Amino acid sequence: MVHHRPERHLVQRIGWLRAAVLGANDGIVSTASLIVGVAVAAAAKSEVLLAGTAGLVAGAMSMAAGEYVSVSSQADTEHADLAREREELRTDPAGEERELTAIYVKRGLDPELARRVAQELMHKNALATHARDELGISEITTARPIQAALTSALTFSVGAAMPLLAVVITPHSYLVTSVAVSSLVYLAVLGAIGARAGGANMVRATLRVTFWGALAMAVTSGIGLAIGKAV
Repeated sequence: MVHHRPERHLVQRIGWLRAAVLGANDGIVSTASLIVGVAVAAAAKSEVLLAGTAGLVAGAMSMAAGEYVSVSSQADTEHADLAREREELRTDPAGEERELTAIYVKRGLDPELARRVAQELMHKNALATHARDELGISEITTARPIQAALTSALTFSVGAAMPLLAVVITPHSYLVTSVAVSSLVYLAVLGAIGARAGGANMVRATLRVTFWGALAMAVTSGIGLAIGKAV
């Protein structure tokens, strides 16, 4: 008897993982940069906290709306392709079988074997077979707008809360340093977690996300300092 060991492939995480990492990263970077920029402009601690809170709420809503619209567009395209494929299967099943056979031949199967495989798979579920092998649409990669929107909004809020927490617990004189350093630590941890969950190189991912976070805070700090002096 052949025993099949269940496997968990990392690609199964791609939908929620992308939205989660993007949301948390944006939450930390945008809120920390906003806080640093406002704080450097000599604003009071209450004003910095207000600006950061406003950035959290606005950013979370923006992330949710942006992800929903973007992924919905992908879902609409997938649905249109599936509808067209369903009609082609209804009107020209023989032609669709030849098309599927040609795909399998290109992948290395013998023409006769490719034809038999196409017939068997189309007999079981023609639309699902063509969606997967012709269109590249599968259960793993299919678009889920609501999941992406909620994941992005939630993780953005969690990420944005980290620099806000630093504002609350840090004396005003050390606020900029505390927010910047703690945010870079959060980004490094996030990069490592995302890389580990996705099976990527942890060092590369950590350095990448930390570099761009530091750059964003440096730019907004310079802008805030310039505006603060001008005002």
